[in-house]
Amino acid sequence: MTSKRSIQRDDIQSLAVYGAERPERRRAIIAYKRHRRLEVGPVAAFYFENYATMLSQIQEMLWIEKGGEEQIADELAAYNPLIPQGRELVATLMFEIADPDRRAAMLSWLGGVEETVSLEVAGRKILARPDAEDGIERTRADGKTSSIHFLHFPFQAEQISAFRAPGARVIAAIEHPEYAHMAVMPEAMRQALAEDFD
Repeated sequence: MTSKRSIQRDDIQSLAVYGAERPERRRAIIAYKRHRRLEVGPVAAFYFENYATMLSQIQEMLWIEKGGEEQIADELAAYNPLIPQGRELVATLMFEIADPDRRAAMLSWLGGVEETVSLEVAGRKILARPDAEDGIERTRADGKTSSIHFLHFPFQAEQISAFRAPGARVIAAIEHPEYAHMAVMPEAMRQALAEDFD
Protein backbone atom coordinates (compact mmCIF):
# COMPACT_ATOMS: atom_id res chain seq x y z
CA MET A 1 0.00 0.00 0.00
CA THR A 2 2.40 2.74 1.15
CA SER A 3 5.32 3.47 3.46
CA LYS A 4 4.36 7.04 4.36
CA ARG A 5 5.42 8.10 7.85
CA SER A 6 2.52 10.32 8.95
CA ILE A 7 -1.13 10.95 8.16
CA GLN A 8 -1.98 14.54 7.26
CA ARG A 9 -5.37 16.25 7.31
CA ASP A 10 -5.49 16.08 3.49
CA ASP A 11 -5.23 12.27 3.66
CA ILE A 12 -8.58 12.04 5.45
CA GLN A 13 -11.58 11.53 3.18
CA SER A 14 -14.93 13.15 3.83
CA LEU A 15 -17.63 10.96 5.34
CA ALA A 16 -19.53 11.04 2.05
CA VAL A 17 -16.56 9.83 0.01
CA TYR A 18 -15.47 7.29 2.60
CA GLY A 19 -19.02 6.00 3.03
CA ALA A 20 -19.33 5.30 -0.69
CA GLU A 21 -16.02 3.41 -0.71
CA ARG A 22 -16.25 1.85 2.76
CA PRO A 23 -17.29 -1.74 1.87
CA GLU A 24 -14.47 -2.13 -0.65
CA ARG A 25 -11.93 -0.37 1.57
CA ARG A 26 -12.83 -2.59 4.51
CA ARG A 27 -12.41 -5.72 2.37
CA ALA A 28 -9.04 -4.46 1.16
CA ILE A 29 -7.71 -3.61 4.62
CA ILE A 30 -8.85 -6.96 6.06
CA ALA A 31 -6.90 -8.73 3.32
CA TYR A 32 -3.92 -6.42 3.86
CA LYS A 33 -3.88 -7.02 7.64
CA ARG A 34 -3.90 -10.80 7.20
CA HIS A 35 -0.11 -10.76 7.04
CA ARG A 36 0.23 -8.26 9.91
CA ARG A 37 -1.36 -10.27 12.79
CA LEU A 38 0.67 -12.78 14.78
CA GLU A 39 -0.75 -14.90 17.60
CA VAL A 40 1.65 -15.42 20.51
CA GLY A 41 0.26 -18.01 22.89
CA PRO A 42 -3.44 -18.71 23.43
CA VAL A 43 -4.79 -15.19 24.07
CA ALA A 44 -2.25 -12.61 22.80
CA ALA A 45 -1.86 -11.21 19.32
CA PHE A 46 0.48 -8.67 17.77
CA TYR A 47 -1.05 -6.35 15.17
CA PHE A 48 1.78 -4.67 13.29
CA GLU A 49 0.77 -1.13 12.38
CA ASN A 50 1.75 1.26 9.62
CA TYR A 51 0.38 4.18 7.63
CA ALA A 52 -2.28 2.08 5.90
CA THR A 53 -3.60 0.42 9.08
CA MET A 54 -3.68 3.69 11.00
CA LEU A 55 -5.39 5.61 8.18
CA SER A 56 -8.04 2.89 8.08
CA GLN A 57 -8.45 3.11 11.86
CA ILE A 58 -8.89 6.89 11.76
CA GLN A 59 -11.40 6.74 8.90
CA GLU A 60 -13.42 4.11 10.79
CA MET A 61 -13.39 6.11 14.03
CA LEU A 62 -14.60 9.19 12.16
CA TRP A 63 -17.29 7.16 10.38
CA ILE A 64 -18.58 5.68 13.65
CA GLU A 65 -18.32 8.74 15.91
CA LYS A 66 -18.86 11.58 13.39
CA GLY A 67 -17.01 14.09 15.56
CA GLY A 68 -16.00 16.49 12.80
CA GLU A 69 -12.80 18.53 12.59
CA GLU A 70 -12.12 18.43 16.32
CA GLN A 71 -12.17 14.64 16.25
CA ILE A 72 -9.87 14.57 13.23
CA ALA A 73 -7.19 16.49 15.14
CA ASP A 74 -7.55 14.14 18.12
CA GLU A 75 -7.33 11.01 15.95
CA LEU A 76 -4.24 12.28 14.13
CA ALA A 77 -2.57 13.01 17.47
CA ALA A 78 -3.49 9.57 18.80
CA TYR A 79 -2.59 7.40 15.81
CA ASN A 80 0.32 9.12 14.06
CA PRO A 81 2.75 7.98 16.80
CA LEU A 82 1.90 4.38 15.89
CA ILE A 83 3.21 4.68 12.34
CA PRO A 84 6.74 3.23 12.08
CA GLN A 85 9.36 5.80 11.20
CA GLY A 86 11.63 3.71 8.99
CA ARG A 87 13.93 2.06 11.54
CA GLU A 88 11.33 0.36 13.70
CA LEU A 89 8.32 -1.91 13.74
CA VAL A 90 5.25 -0.85 15.73
CA ALA A 91 2.68 -3.26 17.10
CA THR A 92 -0.52 -3.18 19.05
CA LEU A 93 -0.39 -6.08 21.52
CA MET A 94 -3.86 -7.26 22.45
CA PHE A 95 -4.93 -9.81 25.03
CA GLU A 96 -8.07 -11.20 23.43
CA ILE A 97 -10.19 -12.81 26.15
CA ALA A 98 -13.93 -12.71 25.51
CA ASP A 99 -15.14 -13.67 28.98
CA PRO A 100 -15.00 -10.52 31.17
CA ASP A 101 -14.32 -12.36 34.43
CA ARG A 102 -11.52 -14.43 32.94
CA ARG A 103 -10.10 -11.33 31.26
CA ALA A 104 -10.09 -9.34 34.52
CA ALA A 105 -8.43 -12.20 36.40
CA MET A 106 -5.74 -12.75 33.79
CA LEU A 107 -4.92 -9.07 33.39
CA SER A 108 -4.53 -8.79 37.17
CA TRP A 109 -1.62 -11.27 36.92
CA LEU A 110 0.11 -9.61 33.97
CA GLY A 111 1.42 -6.37 35.45
CA GLY A 112 4.52 -5.17 33.62
CA VAL A 113 3.95 -7.47 30.65
CA GLU A 114 4.80 -4.60 28.30
CA GLU A 115 8.38 -4.73 29.61
CA THR A 116 8.79 -8.43 28.69
CA VAL A 117 8.06 -8.32 24.95
CA SER A 118 10.69 -8.77 22.24
CA LEU A 119 11.44 -9.70 18.67
CA GLU A 120 14.47 -11.83 17.90
CA VAL A 121 16.13 -11.52 14.50
CA ALA A 122 19.18 -13.56 13.54
CA GLY A 123 19.76 -14.43 17.18
CA ARG A 124 19.63 -10.79 18.38
CA LYS A 125 16.84 -9.64 20.67
CA ILE A 126 15.04 -6.33 20.12
CA LEU A 127 13.18 -5.28 23.26
CA ALA A 128 9.83 -3.57 22.89
CA ARG A 129 9.54 0.00 24.06
CA PRO A 130 6.04 0.97 25.24
CA ASP A 131 4.63 3.96 23.35
CA ALA A 132 5.26 7.08 25.41
CA GLU A 133 3.18 9.49 23.30
CA ASP A 134 -0.20 8.77 24.90
CA GLY A 135 1.11 9.28 28.44
CA ILE A 136 -0.96 6.37 29.75
CA GLU A 137 0.54 3.83 32.14
CA ARG A 138 -0.62 0.43 30.92
CA THR A 139 0.11 -1.28 34.24
CA ARG A 140 -1.59 0.16 37.33
CA ALA A 141 -0.12 0.41 40.80
CA ASP A 142 -2.16 -2.61 41.89
CA GLY A 143 -0.44 -4.74 39.24
CA LYS A 144 -3.32 -5.00 36.78
CA THR A 145 -2.42 -4.35 33.18
CA SER A 146 -4.38 -3.20 30.15
CA SER A 147 -5.64 -5.57 27.47
CA ILE A 148 -4.05 -3.27 24.85
CA HIS A 149 -0.41 -2.16 24.63
CA PHE A 150 1.24 -0.03 21.93
CA LEU A 151 4.83 -1.14 21.39
CA HIS A 152 7.79 0.11 19.36
CA PHE A 153 10.64 -2.21 18.32
CA PRO A 154 13.69 -0.04 17.48
CA PHE A 155 16.04 -1.73 14.99
CA GLN A 156 19.71 -1.15 14.27
CA ALA A 157 20.79 -1.07 10.61
CA GLU A 158 22.24 -4.59 10.73
CA GLN A 159 19.04 -5.91 12.29
CA ILE A 160 16.99 -4.39 9.47
CA SER A 161 19.28 -6.10 6.96
CA ALA A 162 18.90 -9.39 8.80
CA PHE A 163 15.11 -9.00 8.95
CA ARG A 164 14.96 -8.36 5.19
CA ALA A 165 16.92 -11.50 4.31
CA PRO A 166 14.63 -14.03 2.59
CA GLY A 167 13.71 -16.81 5.01
CA ALA A 168 15.07 -14.94 8.05
CA ARG A 169 13.90 -16.49 11.32
CA VAL A 170 12.01 -13.90 13.37
CA ILE A 171 10.61 -14.82 16.78
CA ALA A 172 8.08 -12.76 18.73
CA ALA A 173 8.15 -13.44 22.46
CA ILE A 174 6.37 -12.51 25.67
CA GLU A 175 8.46 -13.58 28.66
CA HIS A 176 6.25 -12.68 31.60
CA PRO A 177 6.28 -15.16 34.53
CA GLU A 178 2.50 -15.62 34.13
CA TYR A 179 2.47 -15.64 30.32
CA ALA A 180 5.56 -16.99 28.60
CA HIS A 181 4.99 -17.73 24.92
CA MET A 182 6.73 -17.24 21.61
CA ALA A 183 5.88 -17.59 17.93
CA VAL A 184 7.92 -17.79 14.76
CA MET A 185 6.85 -15.18 12.24
CA PRO A 186 5.60 -16.68 8.97
CA GLU A 187 7.60 -15.82 5.88
CA ALA A 188 4.68 -13.95 4.26
CA MET A 189 4.46 -11.73 7.34
CA ARG A 190 8.21 -11.12 7.39
CA GLN A 191 8.02 -10.02 3.75
CA ALA A 192 5.09 -7.69 4.46
CA LEU A 193 6.71 -6.11 7.50
CA ALA A 194 10.05 -5.67 5.73
CA GLU A 195 8.32 -2.95 3.70
CA ASP A 196 7.81 -0.89 6.89
CA PHE A 197 11.53 -0.07 6.94
CA ASP A 198 13.21 2.67 4.88
